[in-house]
Amino acid sequence: MFNFNPLFETLPQSVPFVGPEALERKRHRAFAARIGANENVFGPSPKAIEAMQNSVSGSWQYGDPENYELREVLAESLDVPAAHIAIGEGIDGLLGYLVRMIVKQGDKVVTSHGAYPTFNYHVIGYGGNLITVPYVDDHENLELLLEKTIETKPALVYLANPDNPMGTWNLGKSIENFVKQLPIETLLVLDEAYIEFAPTDAITKVDVNDPRVIRFRTFSKAHGMAGMRIGYAIGCEELIRGFNRVRNHFGMCRISQIGAIASLLDTDNIADVIRKADESKGRIYRLAESNNLKAIPSAANFVAVDGGYDGQFARMLLEELIQRDIFVRMPFVAPQDRCVRISVGTQQDHVLLEEVFPEALSVATQKYLDATT
Repeated sequence: MFNFNPLFETLPQSVPFVGPEALERKRHRAFAARIGANENVFGPSPKAIEAMQNSVSGSWQYGDPENYELREVLAESLDVPAAHIAIGEGIDGLLGYLVRMIVKQGDKVVTSHGAYPTFNYHVIGYGGNLITVPYVDDHENLELLLEKTIETKPALVYLANPDNPMGTWNLGKSIENFVKQLPIETLLVLDEAYIEFAPTDAITKVDVNDPRVIRFRTFSKAHGMAGMRIGYAIGCEELIRGFNRVRNHFGMCRISQIGAIASLLDTDNIADVIRKADESKGRIYRLAESNNLKAIPSAANFVAVDGGYDGQFARMLLEELIQRDIFVRMPFVAPQDRCVRISVGTQQDHVLLEEVFPEALSVATQKYLDATT
């Protein structure tokens, strides 16, 4: 009936993630603990909430299409010129713009098999040829990524640091050395969504004028503003200017811009969120240990817990937790799919999780053994 683009016709009709809301509609009840989407359950800065509430009456106005004030505050915070910063609808939106700018149909793009799926979604959607390398010891492996990049000379190579879905990380100095060896044709897409939670030695020091790297950060995690959809890119001025040719200039909500500025200025709140996240991860580590499971050390706001078997078992455990009103997720690709991924939670979340987890684990284990022996 419709004259669709031939490339469009080849794309899957599914989306990368099933939201907790969809599961709640299917279950006909809400989750008691929403600790699966790597959201910041501690919420936005109180100062950001107040600023956004005070701005609601002005929501008849479009947001500033240049994001001028937000870029200026970010520039001061990051100690980089504002001309090196682009704002967009979360990292997801910015990744889509970047792929549209850089990837021609048939161009090669290198990433890790099982890394953040939304990047892959954009690459495939614009006709790119996705090439993957495996994780090694639950880490995105710089040696394999570099080897494949030198071999194929892709338009883009993607790396998340810290990584999603495993929470592991590479040292910043190792990534800096990786950048020095990139082919001239290749741009490193460095996703730093969780960088505020990472140790200092994970931070990559890259000259903002370096045309080989573009970094992405977000207000969805440490700032607790996932629902406001605010992300930003840091890169060389020529590349950042390119976003103006393809981005939705009125895509940024005015209230989001105001809230992000207030959140940036409330540095005490970010420190408090990081402290709470560390405490929550400690409880997840202890939960895993008390149930004879291994937790993967995490530099993000979630922990991957190794179920000890395989993806089939992890799916059974995930389903048992969902039946007990705990929303969690798991990696998509083996062998990382042997884990369930638990986001940091509130005191109430942890009390419930610690209460039901042993039973869910026991039931899932028995079902798995029955099915495989």
